[in-house]
Amino acid sequence: MPKSSRRTFLGKASVAATVATVGRASPASTALGANERFGIGVIGCGGRGTSLAKVFASQPGATVAYTCDPDRNRAERAKTASNAEFAVADMRRIFDDSSVDAVVIASCDHWHAPAAILAANAGKHVYVEKPCSHNVREGRLMVDAARENNIVMQHGTQSRSNRGRQEAVEMLREGVIGDVLIAKHVNSQRRANIGHRTPSDPPDHLDYDMWVGPAEWRALQSNFVHYHWHWFYNFGTGDIGNDGVHGIDVARWGLGVDTHPAFVTGYGSKLFFDDDQEFPDTYTITYEYPGGGKIGEKRLLIYEQRIWSPYRQDADGNSIFFYGTTGLMTIGHSGVRVFGQNNKLIKDVPYSPAGDEHQRDFLDAIKDRTRKPNADIEIGHLSSSLCHLGNIVSRVGRSVRFEPKTERISSDVEAHLLLRRKYREGHWAIPADV
Repeated sequence: MPKSSRRTFLGKASVAATVATVGRASPASTALGANERFGIGVIGCGGRGTSLAKVFASQPGATVAYTCDPDRNRAERAKTASNAEFAVADMRRIFDDSSVDAVVIASCDHWHAPAAILAANAGKHVYVEKPCSHNVREGRLMVDAARENNIVMQHGTQSRSNRGRQEAVEMLREGVIGDVLIAKHVNSQRRANIGHRTPSDPPDHLDYDMWVGPAEWRALQSNFVHYHWHWFYNFGTGDIGNDGVHGIDVARWGLGVDTHPAFVTGYGSKLFFDDDQEFPDTYTITYEYPGGGKIGEKRLLIYEQRIWSPYRQDADGNSIFFYGTTGLMTIGHSGVRVFGQNNKLIKDVPYSPAGDEHQRDFLDAIKDRTRKPNADIEIGHLSSSLCHLGNIVSRVGRSVRFEPKTERISSDVEAHLLLRRKYREGHWAIPADV
């Protein structure tokens, strides 16, 4: 059995008793005072989490009350950056505080769903980074938790709130390139070789037992704490879930499909990196949305990844391509381009830089409960599931037929089992009904 860290921010026994009493709470919005000032807890204080803490702290009417990370140094840095009142290691301290209205989850992928579900059950609104889940089943449980507790749950795919991306999708809906039959996202960039490492003891400032949380136990290695956990099955979802999910989400959005695909095929493997990474460095995955099954009703979404190659087929890199019956649209870092007959450039719209629109949208959705946020958790679940299904195809080495309504792979037991994951037996953060 792994040993708990000698240093923790709180006594675990006291918070364990607290969480055991948490049931289905009333929506956190009812806890807001007359001035509607939001108290926020930020869980996960790496680069992204600290950035989000600063953004939310800058929002009118919002205060970051807690920063939370099992690494004491990171929690304290984020506390200073956001002027938070408390830095803690155990997220249950946040869930138990009635003055906290919302939580921001920017932890490792394996903590996203457990933390979000616990927060929802405690009546907190949730902003959860991408991908929202570690696997398909967890994503569905997140949607259920948000609906059952009547809370706002926003997914961190910020392109949904970017006006330039919104206008591009509006053009597609208006038929600027005819009927969109295929969307493709290409993730081509150069990542680092993380080498080969053997297990080592955690540093004193890291509560590694808390860091692993409900995931299957794996002894610490210096090449996955703190960033490269992305490339390990227990903790991450590969670069398809790390970076690819952004373009995949825009591709699905522009393609106009609001369900799961029914057929997933393709390839994923390591072609380049000789290191400890477990996920592929190269993918070519195709997702089919059959519609009614007739010609003209089917839609395809394609994902390509080469995280060892900075050499790109387009100047922007990491672009999304939409192939329509009368033209082509590209969305990249420099903007939106539309090509018509004979590949003539007919529109060239410069990129609209992202600001704090997505975070503001989350807070506005809490205030105005008549609408959902731009990246509601159902949207996040559908897009994140594409990453998980691509990883399943890569791991089993064959195509799968997915059942969109039941979220099952009945025809392939091995693949079906990968819709879920294994947890540490008896851990307090394991979601119910997994």
